[in-house]
Amino acid sequence: MLDAGLKAQLKGYLENLRTPIEVVAHTDDGAKSRELVDLLEDIVAASDKVSLSVHQGGDGVRVPSFDIVRPGSDVGVTFAGLPMGHEFTSLVLALLQVGGHPPRVEAEVIEQIKALEIEGELHFETYFSLSCQNCPDVVQALNLMSVLNPKIKHVAIDGALFKDEVEQRQVMAVPSVILNGEVFAQGRMGVEEILAKIDTGAHQREAAKINAKSEYDVLVVGGGPAGASAAVYAARKGIRTGVLAERFGGQVLDTMGIENFISVPHTEGPKLVTALEQHVKDYDVDVMNLQKAVALVPAASAGGLHEIRLENGATVRARTVVLSTGARWRNMGVPGETEYRNKGVAYCPHCDGPLFKGKRVSVIGGGNSGVEAAIDLAGLASHVTLLEFAAELRADAVLQRKLYSLSNVTVLTNAQTTDVKGDGSKVVGLSYKDRIHDVVHDIELEGIFVQIGLVPNTEWLKGTVDLSKHGEIEINARGETSIPGVFAAGDVTTVPYKQIVIAMGEGSKAALSAFDFLIRNSTPVDIAA
Repeated sequence: MLDAGLKAQLKGYLENLRTPIEVVAHTDDGAKSRELVDLLEDIVAASDKVSLSVHQGGDGVRVPSFDIVRPGSDVGVTFAGLPMGHEFTSLVLALLQVGGHPPRVEAEVIEQIKALEIEGELHFETYFSLSCQNCPDVVQALNLMSVLNPKIKHVAIDGALFKDEVEQRQVMAVPSVILNGEVFAQGRMGVEEILAKIDTGAHQREAAKINAKSEYDVLVVGGGPAGASAAVYAARKGIRTGVLAERFGGQVLDTMGIENFISVPHTEGPKLVTALEQHVKDYDVDVMNLQKAVALVPAASAGGLHEIRLENGATVRARTVVLSTGARWRNMGVPGETEYRNKGVAYCPHCDGPLFKGKRVSVIGGGNSGVEAAIDLAGLASHVTLLEFAAELRADAVLQRKLYSLSNVTVLTNAQTTDVKGDGSKVVGLSYKDRIHDVVHDIELEGIFVQIGLVPNTEWLKGTVDLSKHGEIEINARGETSIPGVFAAGDVTTVPYKQIVIAMGEGSKAALSAFDFLIRNSTPVDIAA
């Protein structure tokens, strides 16, 4: 099942096992069960601390599936399907953690998981796809929680392999998490985000901790490429630096392939975010993740303190601020879109595409992201219809040539999407207007992938800093906003061309400008402190 390279890596990883573990497989006579047994036999061969038992699946048992358990205890995790692709790392981590290898998680988080006050048990089920780059974070987080707390159970399920179950539960986006039979969450989450949802006192405790912090010289609001770059450049000046991030990594976490980051021919968004986070942590930066800013209160004078007020009620103060809150996917803004989000309306073709295998889907948007999505989906769906509002596609010529070479793709230009149609539980079609002939047409389909650009995250800043007609923060060549001591960088600003490499440069520039502002508006004692 595994090639020689993976077997060698696996053997090296499993040398870290501290206690014996048992793998219990549930199979039938199908091809996937045979593949699963081959995989598990490779794992057993890699370590003498791993044993395997294979059972024919019974009533109520998913097949193929397997449990990883610590004999003599109730510690264990379950995978339904073959956790390969992006989930192979989840498999390796599960083996190690059930086998007693300490997780790379802050001690405070581990203690919070262990101390959770739970009535009964929490039974989590996570539906993933092997091509989903967002799913491993959720699977790994819940696996870890189930290892640390005996009242938490978790099953990770390959949605593409258990289609009947996916249809019955109307799972149309991954990762989707079910808790005790009810929908718990959808989309990327880490351990801290899951804890915040189930630990009712976490918000209040975190707010109290933040309120107790002293003021910063530079406070970065946003944890994407621009924010990470600003934090590193500020910290290197030896000044007190903090980062407030609603989700560290931002939009990059949802980016599958990155091929234009100079000097790195190819990487993936989550990998880049991991590197960004580690780089920031290499310096004395106070990172406050999962914190949403809701208001900016400017300083009363050039040498005063700005305030950032958070959703949880806490307030953070700083001499200078760098706003780098980025942007989010733009919605179509048509009837039915909100109602059927994650019920056929999707925004990540790499994540959710496998759930629409053999079905009819559409892509809204003819830029690079839209055309790339259509090309990817054409390999899975029975038919793809791409709708572009303008008279011609805006994607690069090489992408257009590939798109038009595909036999199961229809391209409609001058097409304005007007309505998402559903049956109350899922998408069944859409309506669009032919802008040339002013005629409305209906298309029957089961999935709609929206790829029409970004919206800056600036609603919380309206009436405080000057914004463009598109809602972007207006800045000058130094990253300065309309408020002295407040700077901005990245996709949230008026700087053209929303690219990772540009955002990083803008973040470093904003931090350097903030430091220059501090020099000119602070006493030597202030800077030295």
